[in-house]
Amino acid sequence: MWFLVVLSWLSIVVQLLFVVLAVAAGLYYLAELVEEYTVVAAKVIRILVISCLVVYLMLFLFEDIPSFILICGTISHFMHLLVLRTFPYFNFSSIPLISAIGTFYETSNAIVIFLTVVLLFVNHYLAFSYFAEVHYQFTEVLGYFTVCLWLVPFAFFISLSANDNVLPTVAETRPLLTDDNDVVSHYFSRKNKKYGLLTFFNYAKDSLLPQRMKKSF
Repeated sequence: MWFLVVLSWLSIVVQLLFVVLAVAAGLYYLAELVEEYTVVAAKVIRILVISCLVVYLMLFLFEDIPSFILICGTISHFMHLLVLRTFPYFNFSSIPLISAIGTFYETSNAIVIFLTVVLLFVNHYLAFSYFAEVHYQFTEVLGYFTVCLWLVPFAFFISLSANDNVLPTVAETRPLLTDDNDVVSHYFSRKNKKYGLLTFFNYAKDSLLPQRMKKSF
């Protein structure tokens, strides 16, 4: 009988490996789609944000969730709409520039991103505190976290790789440029510092997976 138990645990490990592989392949495919169709991705994210706002309204009308949790979540999704102003460009390096010298637009964009991240943690803390005190079924809790807290941030997360393909323009939210640091040279220097989900998967593919050797005749 013990052998069958070991065999069942081994099968669970194999199934988990297949699930992780399938999720990784799906995320890689989504990241490539976002990188290829950034305009469509922005529209999809905007639809997701509006849908989540409608969900918050329905929760306010039909559920007994405290109002301050719903208000905080609603404010968070309005911040997501503000982040979409510069989609697919996310200037995470400008967050420390809140207290530094920079253009007003860049500083305001940094504040929006910073507040969005802070609200993400605040919403999770409020949700965990509430559902720890009030009993709900696991599927209901999972539904709230998935739709209200994880869906839109996950969409932004898989869209980070699209930031690598943003072309340099004068209207781009950049710091004040000098003669030795024009917008084109700054763009190509930034291209060497790519980040995002697609970049991570490409690095993992090149580092972990075996490479095919082409035959030379």
